Amino acid sequence: MENRLYDRDIVSIKDLSKSDLELIFDTTDRLKGMKERVELCKGRILCYLFFEPSTRTRLSFESAMLSLGGSSIGFATSKVSSMEKGESLVDTIRVVDNYADVIVIRHRLDGAARLAADVASRPVINAGSGSEEHPTQAIIDVYTIKKEKGRVDGLSVGIVGDLKYSRTVYSLIYALSLYDIDIHLISPQLLRVRKESLYGIDVDMHEYDSIDDVISILDVIYVTRIQRERFPDRQEYEKVKQSYVVDSRVLKHAKEDAIVLHPLPRVDEIADDVDSDRRAMYFKQASYGKDVRAALLALILNEKLDVL
Repeated sequence: MENRLYDRDIVSIKDLSKSDLELIFDTTDRLKGMKERVELCKGRILCYLFFEPSTRTRLSFESAMLSLGGSSIGFATSKVSSMEKGESLVDTIRVVDNYADVIVIRHRLDGAARLAADVASRPVINAGSGSEEHPTQAIIDVYTIKKEKGRVDGLSVGIVGDLKYSRTVYSLIYALSLYDIDIHLISPQLLRVRKESLYGIDVDMHEYDSIDDVISILDVIYVTRIQRERFPDRQEYEKVKQSYVVDSRVLKHAKEDAIVLHPLPRVDEIADDVDSDRRAMYFKQASYGKDVRAALLALILNEKLDVL
């Protein structure tokens, strides 16, 4: 099978086909428990440039690279980089391009990952760019759905919360649009999806103000945090914070085999009493992150699939 992901940038889910996603999923399954995986990236270096806080994304990339026999360098805050001295992002990318085999970048500004990919000769992976996209999170999300539900086609997916500023939402919608699926968007009016960002996306989408109106038909309940840090106006945030809380009361009306997902971190949008519900899959979803990102790195850094 051709490895279409070798030496590829992963900036947007829109750059990937359904067969690309399925290749990543199949590789993820094959790598699990494979002793030889420690040879796949031996001697290779991942450089992470994180200009925004992160727990799961950065650590899972580092853990994934270590599991493949590689190593990681980088920084978790721009305050320890020369950008504090006035160095441009372009110059930073040009420099680290000499030190690593793959670059993973997270940045607060839209377009930063695309700029890095344009400048670097090494493959660049977008680990979150402004309010645009977070493609590897969406890959993990769809993989989780497939593993826990046994399929993706034919499901009803509800996406709840901050649909305007959440970059995970846009990447997830782009990814789900490759499947035969119904998407139900639940949010306050102030946090509806940006229609211009979904131009050309062909998927059935329905909008609701209340989760109670749709909870009973959902196979997947994907909850997002109201992202205070992305609001240009603090008063706007105050109007919508705690708009939705998924708790045991809400889940009484959900399907018995529905699953609850969240890209994390959560604040108060999923109550603690949901953690013990067998439908809560968000921590398992986070655990899949290491394996999915390991598969992605293995594919990007190995031209021949026979080593997998």
